[in-house]
Amino acid sequence: MKLKVGILGATGAVGQKFVRLLENHPWFEISALAASSRSAGKAYHDAAHWIESTPIPIGISEMIVQEARPGLDCDFVFSGLDSSVAGDIESDFATAGYPVISNAKNFRMEADVPLIIPEVNPDHLILIERQKWEGGGYIVTNPNCATVGLTLALKPIEDAFGIEAVSVVTLQALSGAGYPGVSSLDSLGNVVPFISGEEDKLATEPLKLLGDVSEDGIADRSFPISAQCTRVPVMDGHLECVSVKLRRKGTAKQLEKVLRDFQSPDLVRDLPSSPEQAILVLDEEDGPQPRKHVLTGGGMTVTIGRIRPCEILDVKMVVLSHNTIRGAAGGAILNAELLASKGLIPHREELASSA
Repeated sequence: MKLKVGILGATGAVGQKFVRLLENHPWFEISALAASSRSAGKAYHDAAHWIESTPIPIGISEMIVQEARPGLDCDFVFSGLDSSVAGDIESDFATAGYPVISNAKNFRMEADVPLIIPEVNPDHLILIERQKWEGGGYIVTNPNCATVGLTLALKPIEDAFGIEAVSVVTLQALSGAGYPGVSSLDSLGNVVPFISGEEDKLATEPLKLLGDVSEDGIADRSFPISAQCTRVPVMDGHLECVSVKLRRKGTAKQLEKVLRDFQSPDLVRDLPSSPEQAILVLDEEDGPQPRKHVLTGGGMTVTIGRIRPCEILDVKMVVLSHNTIRGAAGGAILNAELLASKGLIPHREELASSA
């Protein structure tokens, strides 16, 4: 029996990506679509300005949108809510006993909330036990879209060499701003060297993701990350130019081998949304490129190229990840699959019958 899924913020850009990626999912089925009171009561095809490249899945188009509040007929919820409203709504659902897998920033850095990339830190799920919502629900988050590619690239490097410092300059796609996003007059033929709050997330989230579990919670890494973030006229795909100072001496060739040899943990490898390779190192000298490589592994693979010595730090490279798949809805779905595989998402009907 498939787990029933509710989507909070179902009419928005991230919510629509959830709808598309969950079509024919082997473990999950959409049973509830929720949004603001403006959309509640409408058929989904009337409430959502559909921007995905494929039609609304059959069976979803006529589904009636509900208001985003507890009482939805589902076993857990994905949150694609804007951060301006996500905090209170996600809290309400956790208090009502729902597992909440969130794409919003509101709870990412809370000490008792797991911030998860399954290939990087599945052991951080132990933090769920520290959460004390009245109804027994919990919140699990996935990182900022630019954080995902950077952290997946840093994970094998930190394990093999240790990291002393990181410098990253991002070239982030327009789709990362949601819909309608950046105006055409600002984006076409232009680069905007500012994305509100983005640099702070890149400087802090990887340190929690790469941290170690201890009796006191997560011991974050402490190396500095200098981030400069830009918005560029690309539809999908966040490109990052990364330089790393290593704690233990290593060459660019040695670092490249570590990245090529990276394998996902066994418990992650067979999850439905897990790509064959979480990291793919490219041989061509002019890659990765968003147009060519962003959909590698169905958009779940991080591609890396141009690994070479850095004249200021030790090694530099270029990293590409799909911001709305790996960095948003697809990453959250992989988190839910990990939770389900560990028995952390029960069927609510079974809970009710055992109460």
